[in-house]
Amino acid sequence: MKKLVLLLVCMFTMHTMVMADNDKPIQVNQLPAKAQTFLNTYFKDHKVALAKQETKLFYKSYDVVFTNGEKVEFDKAGEWTEVKCQQSEVPAQIIPEAIRTYVKTNYPDTKIVQIEKDKKEYEVKLSNRWEIKFDSKMRVIDIDD
Repeated sequence: MKKLVLLLVCMFTMHTMVMADNDKPIQVNQLPAKAQTFLNTYFKDHKVALAKQETKLFYKSYDVVFTNGEKVEFDKAGEWTEVKCQQSEVPAQIIPEAIRTYVKTNYPDTKIVQIEKDKKEYEVKLSNRWEIKFDSKMRVIDIDD
């Protein structure tokens, strides 16, 4: 009986390890509806080079890479989590007003070329290579060059 249980545990562990890092290319129309709407709203003139679904043990996400090298990442629900626009700048409409105002006031000659968000904070990267973190109340919590 112990051998059977051990064998089952080993098989489950192996299966989990194999499934834990599974990336696969997908079509844009296979993205969650919210992600498709986001792309059609803010990146409609961009040509998609690759869309992929990343599946980890307890997490699923999506990446969309454009032919100009820019990239958008989405969570499993289709909410954006990261936008990289090295060729231009992040669409102003997706940046919280407080962050836009802070950057415009303190770094008037720069553009926001990358933004990441999670439940607790936002991080922006400016065209001058400075990185600024904001907490959920839009207070600056870190600046790094």
